Amino acid sequence: MKLKVLLVDDEINILKNLQAVVPWKDVNAEIVGLAKNGKTALELAREHRPHLILCDIRMPVMDGIEFLGALREFDADAEVIMMTGYQDFSYVRSVIRYEVRDYILKPIDYEELTRTIRRLADGIRERDAEQRTIQREWRQMFRLAYERVLYDLLIDAGSGTAKPLLKLSELSGGNLAFAMMLIDVEDYAKRGVRWDERERKLWNFAVHNILQEHFAGLEVPHSVLQMRGGEWCVLIERTPPESFDRNECAAWAEELRRKIGAYLKLSIRVALHPVSVPLERLAGTYKHLQRSLNLSFGGEGGVIVPAFQRAGQEETQRLWDWIEEMVTGLKRCDRRKTEEALRELNESFRRLPESSFERIEPILHYVCLHLLREMRAMDVIGRDDEAEFWRRIDRSPGIRETLAVINRLIDQSIDSAMKKKTSDVLMLAAKDYIERNLSSDLSIDLLADYLGISGSYFSLLFKQHFGETFVEYVTRQRMEMAKSLLALSDKNVTAVGQMVGYSERRYFTRVFSKYTGMLPSEYRELSHRREIKPVLSGWADKEQ
Repeated sequence: MKLKVLLVDDEINILKNLQAVVPWKDVNAEIVGLAKNGKTALELAREHRPHLILCDIRMPVMDGIEFLGALREFDADAEVIMMTGYQDFSYVRSVIRYEVRDYILKPIDYEELTRTIRRLADGIRERDAEQRTIQREWRQMFRLAYERVLYDLLIDAGSGTAKPLLKLSELSGGNLAFAMMLIDVEDYAKRGVRWDERERKLWNFAVHNILQEHFAGLEVPHSVLQMRGGEWCVLIERTPPESFDRNECAAWAEELRRKIGAYLKLSIRVALHPVSVPLERLAGTYKHLQRSLNLSFGGEGGVIVPAFQRAGQEETQRLWDWIEEMVTGLKRCDRRKTEEALRELNESFRRLPESSFERIEPILHYVCLHLLREMRAMDVIGRDDEAEFWRRIDRSPGIRETLAVINRLIDQSIDSAMKKKTSDVLMLAAKDYIERNLSSDLSIDLLADYLGISGSYFSLLFKQHFGETFVEYVTRQRMEMAKSLLALSDKNVTAVGQMVGYSERRYFTRVFSKYTGMLPSEYRELSHRREIKPVLSGWADKEQ
């Protein structure tokens, strides 16, 4: 950071000496202006906003004290060193109220002045770094809070979002709208059965970061929200009368498919809604894209732009409504609502004529996939049970057999969910939140606020549930993810550190070394010697 310096004195020789004698280059500073009186100095200060000002007290037109009073009306941060040949205490006292940092007597001792300038320069840079950190943290906290509201709106979390919705609407002037893009990893439900916990986290983390990098590169205001394993909703912001370009959005989606296919060797499907979606319609549009994506068999280029429901589809819509009620009740551990919705779903299928079976069969298949993914996210189904359900689904059962599978899934889910204590549900939500925001600044207060409990209660529950403190757990998650990225990707050490929440390479290296006993570069070299296949190779930095 190069400091900007303003020199103010009515004696031309002093100005020349200040320019020539003080080693400005050594303290990484540049002189942005010279002034012979306070009036000129005030104009220069408004124009350049200097970090440091050396100012005489006695000057014509406008003296130093009057200049300082005017300066502090628009700039409270500039550091000021006053210079005067008068040793009258009244002068010293008169500048104290303007937060003058130091007071130098004439004739000037330039060695002493240089030491003072070095000390102030260090202080200015430290405060600037602190302010940047605070601003970054505030931006991050605001972003997390903003995305939390959007996430709750997408899943239709209920009345709890009413107040945040109003605030968000007021903040945007009531005009905030989005284009929506739903991204789903093809065959994720089946892939998830084969992946262990580490692999599942790594693949989801890698896809999420490619999505973030892609839209950050487009420089459009956006939010990338992971809805569940293998599924992300991207909201691209617009404020009317701005409009969305359908072809441009489709091109973004196609480029995403290409990148993820090239870097990760994964296929994704994308459903696109390029028409403006206001806040109150986010949940409905998300569900519509989710259904369309899972009931389609591709679409041109793997990107679909589904049409809304046509007349004559009321029967199918009623089935969807019961499915949504059932899944919502399951998520909220509401046994009555879930069982009632399941009963209505069964009755709806029993009333269907056989001529409708062919059209309804894909819906039932989707329901099985949907339930399995939601149950895995809720941690209410084990790997062996999930594998057994997959074996039954893969046998291509008819509608009645598929309904029996769905009923068994729901019964098992309700029993498992009801056994979970409130504290277990809270800690599952905390675990999910940490996984989805591993690269962000995470804190006890942030998570406690997200869960709606106190920080002390959160810390107590967390230690009881996970057997380690919040900081220990987050550090371990970040270090394990860093180890995977170093071994399996081409990202450089700085990029890996940033991806797991460490903005400074030096600090990341220190934490990683303490955790593993070796430097990140040493760990990568060791991993390559062990011939660990870099499954994410090709996902490299533009500049290594």
